[in-house]
Amino acid sequence: MSDAPLDNDSPVHFQNLTDETDEKLIRLIQDGIELTHSPFSKCAEELGISEDEVVFRLKNLTAQKKIRRFGASIGHIALGFTANGMGVWDVAPDKINEIGRIMASFDEVSHCYERPRSAEWPYNMYTMIHGRSQEECYAAAEKISKAVGISEYKLVFSDRELKKKGVRI
Repeated sequence: MSDAPLDNDSPVHFQNLTDETDEKLIRLIQDGIELTHSPFSKCAEELGISEDEVVFRLKNLTAQKKIRRFGASIGHIALGFTANGMGVWDVAPDKINEIGRIMASFDEVSHCYERPRSAEWPYNMYTMIHGRSQEECYAAAEKISKAVGISEYKLVFSDRELKKKGVRI
């Protein structure tokens, strides 16, 4: 099997087609792969193709942006990051991109989104802030606030996780 990384810098000429095998491959990997010396061997066997072809197809799908990211999914709660605060921010429309990039650059922030305001809800920027405690999340929100010069925000914490799962095909 090739040791080439799954990145977009490969000299391989990528096809612009996605076929039934690609769809089956995505279904096989979407819930994770085994951490073994040959992590793609099981997929290759189930698809009836070589491990090299599995890697080629994953590179192709990544280059086409049909797979956005290929990496480990960390169980943050199991690692002690039990506080999750949704920061909601009032950001001027002409500053969204600039401030969004700054907010997203903080290690404590896993998600950063712009959403429409409403008459009842003046916030248009959302950040998911993770910490080992609510106090850590508040401290991170304060750092973000100072970095972007916005003092109008709230931090809303999760009571419990009812469902967390990535999109499946």
